[in-house]
This record gives sequence, C-alpha cells and structure tokens, in this order.
Amino acid sequence: QVQLVESGGGSVQAGGALRLSCAASGYGFSMLSRYCMGWFRQAPGKEREGVAAMHDDGSRSYADSVKGRFTISKDTAKNPLYLEMNNLKPEDTAIYYCAARSITWTKICSSDYLREDAYWGQGTQVTVSS
Repeated sequence: QVQLVESGGGSVQAGGALRLSCAASGYGFSMLSRYCMGWFRQAPGKEREGVAAMHDDGSRSYADSVKGRFTISKDTAKNPLYLEMNNLKPEDTAIYYCAARSITWTKICSSDYLREDAYWGQGTQVTVSS
C-alpha cells in the first residue's frame, strides 16, 4: 500500500501563488521502484482532470490550461512531490489530488496513465477569488 498526503492548499486572490506538497509513504512506495506521480483537480460539478505528471526519469507533462503557470517537481527521487502554482485564476479553484503509480522506464508517465490505476491522496482545497 502507498499513502499519499497532500498539503499547501488555501485561499488566494487571482494572480497569487501557492505550492502544494505530496508526501508519499508505505511499504509499496520503495526507492527501488520507479513511479509516475502527478496532480489532478476536481471542481464542483466537473470531472477530475489531470494537471501535471512527472516520471522518475524527470520527464514532465502538463495540461494546456496550466502550461507556463504551474510547475511539477520532486525534492528527491520521489518524495515529496510539489506543484508550484503561479498566476492563479478563479478557474483553478478545485480540490487538488496527488496520484502515484509504479512505472517502467519505457512507459510514458501521463495523467492518462495515472487515471487507469493509481494510489490517490485525499485532496487539498485551492480557492482563487477574483
């Protein structure tokens, strides 16, 4: 089992910034395994959407709506995972979730890959006011 705990959410005005963190732990989260990790968000009445994903090899992918504003990164090989969010907009308001799934070097780490089968955190609320 892998446990994921998000933190760093809050309320900001449009144009502001926040940094989300995701701490991973558990027997299944081994430094010997490779992981695809990422961030999703879900706004009221909407489906959960992928925001960003990052492979252990350093490759990253982003949703078009956040490119140039959000940055996904890791402090060490896997733990913790960050999402730096700048120039926040009211439409960024959502619950943000961290996800993780083991992966091989040949697989592409993406939100689609995570959506198929991943461990999930409980989420952290981000509210952006205009």
